[in-house]
Amino acid sequence: MGFKLKQKNLTFSDFENSLRDKKNRSLKTLMNLDNTIAWDKIESILLKDYPVGDKKEGNKAYSPLLLFKCLLIQKWFRINSDPELESQINDRNSFQTFLGLSANMASPDHSTFSKFRKRLTKGKFDVIVGDILNQFAERGLSINEGIAIDARIVKSASRPKSN
Repeated sequence: MGFKLKQKNLTFSDFENSLRDKKNRSLKTLMNLDNTIAWDKIESILLKDYPVGDKKEGNKAYSPLLLFKCLLIQKWFRINSDPELESQINDRNSFQTFLGLSANMASPDHSTFSKFRKRLTKGKFDVIVGDILNQFAERGLSINEGIAIDARIVKSASRPKSN
């Protein structure tokens, strides 16, 4: 089966987004994180016990590194549900770029996150996160979680009607 390959050719959307990316602070932050972390070490830890992607038949699977990076985004940006994570990845160019997804590639399905989380034991997750935090500490960095705010426009009476 193997893993899904990241698209290497730029689409017109990728090109258009690259012109806009110079002013995207969220993207700059995520790309600094991406360049700081030794992902090959993380990937080798993930692949040790990850049986998905070994078979030749069936659809290709998402790489465990991509799925792990999705879980990091979920934690760092306090995204409360897997369906919301899927929506945010499909909506935000900064998340797509951090994950290596082309503009025409959809996010993994929300059920894929759930299945991956079940395969990834808490102990292994803690080991990997600990390794990432150690890499940050070696460079004198720390990470603060952010929060996306849900804002809605609601029509309200400026002068409530009285009896």
